[in-house]
Amino acid sequence: MRIVSLEEIKAVLPKVDLIAEIEAGFAAYSRGDVIVPPVGEMHFDSPPGDVHIKYGYIKNDEIYVIKIASGFWQNTAYGLPNGNGMMLVFNQKTGQPVAVLQDEGYLTDVRTAVAGAVCAKFLAPKNIERIGILGTGLQAKMQLKYLDSIVDCKKAIVWGRSETSLLKYQSEMNDSGYAILTTRDMDEIIDQCQLIVTCTASEAPLISRVNPGTHITAMGSDTKTKQELDASLLSMADLAVADSRPQCEERGEIHQAMKVGFTMDGVVEVGEIIAGNHFGRTDEDQITIADLIGVAVQDIQISKAVLNHLN
Repeated sequence: MRIVSLEEIKAVLPKVDLIAEIEAGFAAYSRGDVIVPPVGEMHFDSPPGDVHIKYGYIKNDEIYVIKIASGFWQNTAYGLPNGNGMMLVFNQKTGQPVAVLQDEGYLTDVRTAVAGAVCAKFLAPKNIERIGILGTGLQAKMQLKYLDSIVDCKKAIVWGRSETSLLKYQSEMNDSGYAILTTRDMDEIIDQCQLIVTCTASEAPLISRVNPGTHITAMGSDTKTKQELDASLLSMADLAVADSRPQCEERGEIHQAMKVGFTMDGVVEVGEIIAGNHFGRTDEDQITIADLIGVAVQDIQISKAVLNHLN
């Protein structure tokens, strides 16, 4: 069994076509070629945090993957990252352990950011004046990094709850290549941005309205209690997209909207769009919303890619 350090993982990732790997995973999932059991999770109150266990395999593949990822939101007070975790890779034919990827949650952050870029590729309008980012943490930075190769826009507005976190974000993104404005006024995001990415741990809606011609990728709400969008927005959308219909029924924005009458009728999986079985955005004035919970096939794909590119 190989133990792969975070440093080794980071050295390998530039060799990988991450967009293609994650797209292939989503397409396989929507074809029914991936076995993904329900998400395992633990929640903690004091201090607040959660642990997700996602696992699965692609039929007739060589490996299966069990991923453990945690988020403890007060870790910054101790000088620690909020997220951590690892990916465990096993031989699908024998059950023998193949590798431990000690990524400290990094691969989860990367595959999540790449999924945001994939959604933008198929769902964002062509003409984007500004990208809106909700949140100031690591994912809020990584979303812009991976959107860089997909979206022809170098202007962003970032929303945060405190001036301190916004100033820190802006300072850390000085060399990102983006012209970044910061705000605590959500209306600035809604009215000036045609592509909005939400990546907070909010348990109360942050966006309550949306303008025509806007795409929202919502990825912070990955539990039964988190929510970043007002439930009415899903019903307003011309196209609602899930990474996994079964998982989005159980958690996230679609789950919250279903409590007030939204139904899964018409909800499309991103893998169906990638495979050409359903259209993505077809009109510049459409409102489109992607609800990304995170699916184990993303972890499988990125784990395989890392192992395949190791010396």
